[in-house]
Amino acid sequence: MTSISGLPAFLGYGAIACGLVALYLGVYLTTTAHREIALIRANNVAAATALGGSLLCYALPLAVAIYNAQSALDCVIWGLVALVVQILIYFLVRIVLPDLSRRIAAGEGAAAILLASASLAGGGVIDAAAITY
Repeated sequence: MTSISGLPAFLGYGAIACGLVALYLGVYLTTTAHREIALIRANNVAAATALGGSLLCYALPLAVAIYNAQSALDCVIWGLVALVVQILIYFLVRIVLPDLSRRIAAGEGAAAILLASASLAGGGVIDAAAITY
């Protein structure tokens, strides 16, 4: 019986994570100036790289928030903080590359890799480390 004693917590935090990831995607997809889903459907690898990198880099601090959470509310708050950090990184990269969305829409891999790398560095690794409290 003890082997499944953590099942309610697993299901609860899993549901929270799914909800936060859906919220993140909704916010991210409406924030960016390019239309990732349409571009990905048209086989734009740059759009897939940028969106996939951003999504993975949101999931990393979210996983740390789940691991360190004292409660479901604690997890939600840190998940929202991670969301804000990822969106800020997108805007910071746009300062460096003001034509970021145009370049991704044009399929330019360099712009997508820069965005994915910035997401990993700032929003993924550093944000995740900062959530360890």
